[in-house]
Amino acid sequence: MIDLRGKNAIVTGASSGIGAAIARQLAREKCNVFLTGLGASQLENTLQYCKSQGVAAYCKECNFSDFNSIDLLVDDIKAKDFSIDIFVLNAGISQREKGLETSFETDRSIMQINYWSSVYIIKKFREHILNAKHINISVTTSLAGLFGFPLRTSYCASKHALFGFFESLDLEYPNIAVTFLIPGRINTEISKSALMGDGKRYEKMDPGQSKGLDVDKAAKKAVNAIRKEKHRKLIGKGELLMAHINRYIPCLYYKLAKIISPT
Repeated sequence: MIDLRGKNAIVTGASSGIGAAIARQLAREKCNVFLTGLGASQLENTLQYCKSQGVAAYCKECNFSDFNSIDLLVDDIKAKDFSIDIFVLNAGISQREKGLETSFETDRSIMQINYWSSVYIIKKFREHILNAKHINISVTTSLAGLFGFPLRTSYCASKHALFGFFESLDLEYPNIAVTFLIPGRINTEISKSALMGDGKRYEKMDPGQSKGLDVDKAAKKAVNAIRKEKHRKLIGKGELLMAHINRYIPCLYYKLAKIISPT
């Protein structure tokens, strides 16, 4: 169990959606935060809310598709002497296209943002992590990271990869505790920024997404899982049943996955 009061957390993808909601919840629990993501005005709004909770809060824009941008972010964090106790690796982008209709460049962009950027930022803090008494790394994966799903080939692959890397990391280092946050359909606008096969934005709100779990309720469940250092936490509504069906009745899962609307 982590006492969040006075701890320092970096939250990536904190300009909107689940990341912003987690940042607000951490601040309410008196955890200092460093916010990063795209959208200066959105980051500023989240920053001001966090500051209103009486915690130290900072923000810096970062494009997670660009390693140089991540380098600048890391330099700024170190310059502010913000010693990280909790990494909330939440930056990500979704997909809305069949695999063979998706360009390789788009595949690579999704992997860069969802997977490589998280690995890269952790390795930039290698010395700090190795010398720390205890570090929590919270990784936002997805229900679709547990299995394949239509219109999500590279998205699923990137989320599978997060499980592989960070679960191995958890087993290798006794001072690292990894918490996998596994959201289903959460009421955010992530579908609007999802990539089509040609790399253009989907620009639509999925009906399923709009009926998803309230984002602040999701963030409360996420932060509670981080506090308790749960290894995996499913967050959502009835769609979470798919995780159990896939695990225990895989033949039924394959039938259902072909008929459930991917949007």
